[in-house]
Amino acid sequence: MRVTLCQVTIACDAVLSSKSPYRKQDPDTWENELPVSKYANNLTQLDNGVRIPPSGWKCARCDLRENLWLNLTDGSVLCGKWFFDSSGGNGHALEHYRDLGYPLAVKLGTITPDGADVYSFQEEEPVLDPHLAKHLAHFGIDMLHMHGTENGLRDNDIKPRVSEWEVIQETGSKLKPMYGPGYTGLKNLGNSCYLSSVMQAIFSIPEFQRAYVGNLPRIFDYSPLDPTQDFNTQMTKLGHGLLSGQYSKPPVKSELIEQVMKEEHKPQQNGISPRMFKAFVSKSHPELSSNRQQDAQEFFLHLVNLVERNRIGSENPSDVFRFLVEERIQCCQTRKVRYTERVDYLMQLPVAMEAATNKDELIAYELTRREAEANRRPLPELVRAKIPFSACLQAFSEPENVDDFWSSALQAKSAGVKTSRFASFPEYLVVQIKKFTFGLDWVPKKFDVSIDMPDLLDINHLRARGLQPGEEELPDISPPIVIPDDSKDRLMNQLIDPSDIDESSVMQLAEMGFPLEACRKAVYFTGNMGAEVAFNWIIVHMEEPDFAEPLTMPGYGGAASAGASVFGATGLDNQPPEEIIAIITSMGFHRNQAIQALRATNSNLERALDWIFSHPEFEEDSDFVIEMENNANANIISEAKPEGPRVKDGSGMYELFAFISHMGTSTMSGHYVCHIKKEGRWVIYNDHKVCASERPPKDLGYLYFYRRVPS
Repeated sequence: MRVTLCQVTIACDAVLSSKSPYRKQDPDTWENELPVSKYANNLTQLDNGVRIPPSGWKCARCDLRENLWLNLTDGSVLCGKWFFDSSGGNGHALEHYRDLGYPLAVKLGTITPDGADVYSFQEEEPVLDPHLAKHLAHFGIDMLHMHGTENGLRDNDIKPRVSEWEVIQETGSKLKPMYGPGYTGLKNLGNSCYLSSVMQAIFSIPEFQRAYVGNLPRIFDYSPLDPTQDFNTQMTKLGHGLLSGQYSKPPVKSELIEQVMKEEHKPQQNGISPRMFKAFVSKSHPELSSNRQQDAQEFFLHLVNLVERNRIGSENPSDVFRFLVEERIQCCQTRKVRYTERVDYLMQLPVAMEAATNKDELIAYELTRREAEANRRPLPELVRAKIPFSACLQAFSEPENVDDFWSSALQAKSAGVKTSRFASFPEYLVVQIKKFTFGLDWVPKKFDVSIDMPDLLDINHLRARGLQPGEEELPDISPPIVIPDDSKDRLMNQLIDPSDIDESSVMQLAEMGFPLEACRKAVYFTGNMGAEVAFNWIIVHMEEPDFAEPLTMPGYGGAASAGASVFGATGLDNQPPEEIIAIITSMGFHRNQAIQALRATNSNLERALDWIFSHPEFEEDSDFVIEMENNANANIISEAKPEGPRVKDGSGMYELFAFISHMGTSTMSGHYVCHIKKEGRWVIYNDHKVCASERPPKDLGYLYFYRRVPS
């Protein structure tokens, strides 16, 4: 019998469009065929009299009532972690397996006559259980009478999709995949969604596109001997992968037909892997280099720091984020003021919970929820607090008390208040919603709120005004340094060797959810005096921008040089340190070669030597040397005020073009997704999946990216 190509095409279309029970979980995603578990045929089931009710399930070790898994050996109902269906949990089902070794579990709520979601902890993957009906019947579950819908829920359990996991990922919508330049996803390396979301937003900005992808030939030509250790090379490589379109092409039907005929059909390999980029950008940051989930805001600031330190000549794309903040501090007793300026890269907005517009609904929901938990009934539909954006903006602009304020007018401690305003407006404004806080028990928690973020944002009224007529400035006097006699010895003892840090205290703090490097600094700066004292240090310093940066102390070898690099050892005139120039010239290189190499590598000795060897055509230019040294001398002699940080000031009118959303209970867990507005439509970037967005959840975001509206 001859089979025509047309018949093969029709057969392939039928196969590709068919809906197996497993494929119904995600209509837009191809998955491998599930293997049969090797434990299914001889699974041991305990005769302990456990019977599972048809509803009202709850984790046996916590209060979770969703993402619950039934262990098929002893009938325990426990919460999952983050399995293949992207649900969240506390991992008690996995802990139960590690304690007792019972290998198979089925997800409650997915059971239908056609099957269910079964996971093998021992085999570490979803599996098939040919005897599932028998195994479920052991605990009183009649699989043949369970009726489900395409999303795996029983008809009487269907509720509007209100959980942030479902809303943010637009679960249930048939999202259309996007292909081509700018529509390339990034594979998740385990817990790298925070990085993927930030990089998608970063490379949607033209200044970053031009700085890296636009300079690709020059950056690649002048990359060091080991390009894996060069930031600009890695940024350019990643940007090219995301923007070129070479790794985002729609599947061709002829290729699918050929694969099916050869019985070699496999899932499409969508997205590119950021493994090398992640390894480089996180290597100097112990917390980011771990496999734990991270804060996208913290990674954004870390990335900006790397861009600043590795700028290409005079071009610095992170200039678009930089702005000046004017801080006005007033002594409440004398009414005198002090104005200072600082650099910042994002605007942090507090969540004004007291301004919720649906307080009555929230109170009623909380009462109903507690009653349902007490009576083991299904929980009511979630009610999310609705917060007006105007209330958050008002909270940002209101004065705040200054703790331990020392008044130079009184030369004593006094009450003080601080207000912050924009001394300049950036080209691109990044807004962080401060959703993460601590409860009364100091356990990290997250505000699950809805904020009506505007598409057009006008903050011109927050422009700083400087010293006003009638205001009197506080005297420029520093507070005295007083060290009690009985504390001097203890203070000296606090300067311990970093290698002697009490790791047990560090781990106690880390288990509370604080960044590991912040915990190390807390223990170090409190002189190994215990976790309680270090905890107090964390509370005082946790708002500082370098809170989670690695510990760097002068006098400890590499740490000192690393700190110099972080804080700009090259100075405003970009003149490299003389001691490093002397090291290179002692090797026989010309002084101007050393200066040029150090300038190109931000005074990194190892990279500067690579630069010299990779630029053999460099010729000595005496005019360049004389001019540069004259400029350096002029900077030393000049008494003029040094030039401040570069800012791109302009109007305070902005439009929203991207936002990053977080799902989960804290920054140390959960998942990040990015939405970007491209070519007039919103697009969702969910790791390797890139699709046209149907309902962008702009009210549930965590980081918002605005661009200035041309005036």
